[in-house]
Amino acid sequence: MSSDNRLNNAYKRAKIIAFDDSSKFILFSDCHRGDNSFADEFANNRNIYYHALKHYFNNGFQYCELGDGDELWENLTFEPIFEAHKNIYMLMKRFHEENRLHMIYGNHDMVYRNPEYIKRNLYTYFEPKDEKEAALLDQLQFHEAIILKHDENGQELFLTHGHQADFMNYHGWRFNRFMVRILWKPLQVWGIADPTSPAKNNRELIKVERRIKKWILRNNLKITVMGHTHRPRFPEPGDIPLFNDGSCVHPRSITGIEIEDGLISLIKWQIATKEDGTLQIVRVLLEGPQKLVDYKQNED
Repeated sequence: MSSDNRLNNAYKRAKIIAFDDSSKFILFSDCHRGDNSFADEFANNRNIYYHALKHYFNNGFQYCELGDGDELWENLTFEPIFEAHKNIYMLMKRFHEENRLHMIYGNHDMVYRNPEYIKRNLYTYFEPKDEKEAALLDQLQFHEAIILKHDENGQELFLTHGHQADFMNYHGWRFNRFMVRILWKPLQVWGIADPTSPAKNNRELIKVERRIKKWILRNNLKITVMGHTHRPRFPEPGDIPLFNDGSCVHPRSITGIEIEDGLISLIKWQIATKEDGTLQIVRVLLEGPQKLVDYKQNED
């Protein structure tokens, strides 16, 4: 099956979420939440991520996570990830309880394609204080893709992880997972990169982006937002409308895409130093805001 067919299938099966110019979304991906070991790339940014997510919760945003949220290649089970980052899952629980949490799976958490796996691992957790199971992300569903569809003008934003354009990370994900668990995780401590990851292999990164651009051109310049490559992208109106929200495992920062008031922006959250030498977490606007209607799609 070609990358075009994989993307077509993801689009056909996508969950549709209606939005309008008053809607607010934050899009993050590639958190790779791990077990707080030396191989947990997310651990360095967890406080930045928590602060940012709390900001979005308090300000009425919906949260869309575009895949590879949990690092389930390096880790055999979800439990140590939950224990390492419990405060984050408790915050995600609050989003979920208000129907503001929308989850997409990627190649590193492809096991979330299986509803039974989600039910066993994410619906409940053991609360030591009460000595019993408590609700966590009860009835949560993961999707391969999400379509944000504007109520008035019908404009669509196609959200997906992007591994559909990467044969080995789509069909060969079990082999790649085996290699990461057995070989690359132990070697991370020596700084040896995983060659299966397009985020660490520029040639693969370019190939993935090129395939998705071709799909966009064949599909009426449909606005597409992806992750997977960890490389933030924010096209100008008139360019091929391929956006990338980056990742949450950049050195000392996380990047994401905001949609608010009919505008789209690429943002970064990072630690900054005040004049008095104290540290603070700040939001930095990288690109935009740009009106979504400026990204015109071809007529069907």
